[in-house]
Amino acid sequence: MNSESLARVLELDGEERYDYFLSQVLEEREIWILVNAESRFLKIESAEDGVAYLPVWPASAFAAAYAGGSEELSPKSIPVPDFFRKWVPGLTRDGIAVGVFPGQDNELWITEPHELKNDLQEELSGL
Repeated sequence: MNSESLARVLELDGEERYDYFLSQVLEEREIWILVNAESRFLKIESAEDGVAYLPVWPASAFAAAYAGGSEELSPKSIPVPDFFRKWVPGLTRDGIAVGVFPGQDNELWITEPHELKNDLQEELSGL
């Protein structure tokens, strides 16, 4: 993905990025997160409401752009079946929401893990 199309997608609002996320994840069958050198995933806690969430992206390029060249964070792929089987129950148990496709506008769609799973499964069944 070139930088022009990357920038164009990042300019979408939170809801449009959510829809883009769903379509790309269904096409590629993977979700991207950021991890540190110890393979610990990036978790963000919102200062406004104290909600902890796992930011996720539809492609490595978007996760890398969000990390802004940080040497401490690198994109990591999670296959959709693994996300459904391992991550959704784990995030739910730990009380961590999912922040879908954060962009440069700091607007994102925060949802419960099982709601994202339901949306992805609904989109999959429509194929």
